[in-house]
Formats: sequence, structure tokens, C-alpha cells
Amino acid sequence: MRAYIVVDLGFGDSGKGLLTDFLVRKYNSGVVIRYNGGAQAGHNVITPDGRHHTFSQFGSGTFIPGVKTYLSKHVVIHPGALLLEGDVLKGKGVQDVFSRLRVSNQALVITPFQQAANRIREIIRGKNCHGSCGVGVGETVEDSQLFPEDSILAGDLSSSSILKKKLLSIREKKRDQLFEFWKDKTIRKMIVREWDVFEREDIVENWISSISRIRELGIVVSDSTLKSWLHEAEFAVFEGAQGVLLDANVGFHPFTTWSNCTSENALEIIAEMVPESNITKIGVIRSHTVRHGPGPLPTETSELSSIIFEHNRHNEWQGSVRHGWFDAVLVRYALSVMGKIDLLALTHMDMLRNQKEWKYCYGYQGQQYFDTISNEVNVSDKVLRNFHLPRSLSLEQRSRITQAISSVNPLIKSCEAKEEKVIQEVEELIGQTVGIISRGPSAKDVQLMQHVP
Repeated sequence: MRAYIVVDLGFGDSGKGLLTDFLVRKYNSGVVIRYNGGAQAGHNVITPDGRHHTFSQFGSGTFIPGVKTYLSKHVVIHPGALLLEGDVLKGKGVQDVFSRLRVSNQALVITPFQQAANRIREIIRGKNCHGSCGVGVGETVEDSQLFPEDSILAGDLSSSSILKKKLLSIREKKRDQLFEFWKDKTIRKMIVREWDVFEREDIVENWISSISRIRELGIVVSDSTLKSWLHEAEFAVFEGAQGVLLDANVGFHPFTTWSNCTSENALEIIAEMVPESNITKIGVIRSHTVRHGPGPLPTETSELSSIIFEHNRHNEWQGSVRHGWFDAVLVRYALSVMGKIDLLALTHMDMLRNQKEWKYCYGYQGQQYFDTISNEVNVSDKVLRNFHLPRSLSLEQRSRITQAISSVNPLIKSCEAKEEKVIQEVEELIGQTVGIISRGPSAKDVQLMQHVP
């Protein structure tokens, strides 16, 4: 089997959905495996006939007839949203959508109480919010570490009695954790909408009833199903979520996601199930930098806002999508985390049509930055071009580095906004050949620049 692993080298939103759809069409892949993240994903696909969908839990190859989706044990699912997304896809002409979907029985499940708790914590943070999507993924993962005996797995969705027992326990634990906030009259005004979840007695029964179709559809299975699918497939696409710079272990704390955003989970699945596979790791970056939510974005600029159209829009939890000039320092850091990649995909190249100059950051300056990180990362000279963050760093150390990255002075250069010139500059900046480019939002706008292994 040939396995293509799609990884975002930024803060997310670089075009993983587009690349997944393209690869499935190009190589007639029969299966897309989601290998990290959860229900907070937003991967946009526009088909050649003009249909658009923002894929959250279904694989981004779902528009293509016969292509299956497997949500692995590393994905955190939201069952209600999963059912809704499937129904929306039906309305867009994908009538057999649920028959092509399978979910690992080991996948964690988000409950209404964890989603509400997630939102309450983010509301309380105020101006210091972390950029949560408000879905409850992080809360669910953290709970699985604190009290694993109460964690709901997809396999539990077949038993109403197990669900009820675990839901009641989760409700009480989350309520106890958050009750101090509810007692504060000032905070109470801000969180009353979310706190209602803990007050209503009908929530447990209503939620169990609302997701009963999951059991009826028979989509939750053991991982032996995935193993069979992979052994039958000639090509498979592993679709990542979020981005390396948001990774739980190597991202910039606290503006991270509770997920491993590198290729590690995908490689683990392949090693366990089809170890003889040929693997192609594809790193995806934009021709500019993008971030949805708070956190460091050293090259941030308002100059790009008027020329970039985003399918992922402003929302109450993350705010607006932010843009910056291409940041070679952050891309080089992401590549150092990832190790070797086989292909670099450079997306949103159509934006060059609206620019006279393409601007990029080649290094950082800032004495405060060097003073903060000198004992924690490797700095080669007074211009920081490369750095590495050991996974052994404490959260306090990582927070200091995040503060430092947020205050650097990015060193900006520019060149003519011509495609061939930009590609040449990117390759020189990061030492990686560009193998794929996209000049638009659809698979027909994607071009292979070199042979895909």
C-alpha cells in the first residue's frame, strides 16, 4: 500500500482538505483516515462542479463516490455534530455518506458537560483566552487523563446504561470543578448560558436519545476494520488536523491544541497495521502565514486582509482569522519537529495575483527575546533563523518562549510577486523543494511540480 500523510506545517488552515481531496482524486484512494484532532476541524473542499463543504469529522474525500472515512482512536468525536454533518452532506448529494463511515470503538467522545466546561473556562479567561473552538476536545482529553474510568469511548455508545452512568459521573465532576466560578456573582453573569447544561435534569436522557442513531447505523467498529481496509487499499490518505505549531507537545503554550499534530499517530497506525507500506509525508504551508485565534503571529499584517477570502470566518470563540507574511523561521521550526518530509505543498498561490510584492520573514531580532530563551533553545547569532524546543521543557518554560516569540521583530524582505520567483525564494529559505502548488480552492487548481513517490 502507498500511504500519503498530510500534515499542516503552520497553525492550521493551510489547505489540508484541498490536498486530501486532490490526492484521493489523483490516485483513486479508497480510504481517508483521520489520525488526530477532533470535531473542531474545518477542512474546506470545493468540488469541480462547485459544491462546497467544510469537513469537520468526515474525511475530505467524501464527495468522491465510494471513498471511505475512518475516524481513528486518536480522534475525539462529537456524535451529535457527526450525525448533523452526515445529514448536511446528504443534502449536497452524498446519499451513502454513513455507509462509508466507520469510527474506532476506542475514540474518545465529547459530552455536553465537557463542551460546556470548555466554554466556561474560555469565557473566564477573557482577554487571556487560549483560542479554543468551544467544542470540548481539550476538556475531553484532559478528563481522560484525570479520570479515565469515566471517559466515554465510541464503543460505549451502544449501551444506554453505560452512557447514563458515565454521563452522571462526568456531570458531577465537572460541576464540582467549576462551582467556585458559579458562586462568583460577577462570573455567573458571563457563564449562565453554559451553566444551564449542569442544571437541566433532561440533558442526560435527551443526549442519549439524540445520538441513538449512531448505534442504529452501525458505524462504530473495532480497529480490525481499519486493518482490513488498509490491506485492501492500493492507496490511502491520512488526513491531519490543526497544525504542527499548535501541537500539544511542541507548540507555543498555552495556545495549543490537545492533540499530536505531527505525523506520529499516522506512522503508528501504519506500523501496527500495514508495516510494509510505502509512505509519503506531505507538509502543507500557505504562501503567507495564517492563524485563527489568539497566540503568537510574528509577521501579522493588515495588508493581506483585503485580498484573502476565508471560508473559515469570525466566530465567538476564536474571533477573526489573522494573516501575516510568509514566516520562514516558523516553517523551519515545524520542519525540524517533523523531521524529513517527502513533499512540500505550497498553497494559496493565487493570492500572488493581487500583490505587487511578496513579502517574507527570514529571521527574528529582539534582545528581550534572546535574553528569555538563551538557556532554553539554540541561537546561532544575533539574528534568529532557526531554533529547536526540546520536548522536555516545562509548561512555564514554554510559556516564556511563547511570550518571547510574540515580541520579536521579524526581519522582512520582499521580491516580485511572480510564481516562479516566490517558489525559488521559498526553496532557498527552508531548504526544501516545492513539490505541489495550488492556485485556487479546488482540486483542479492543484499542480504537481515533481514526481510524487
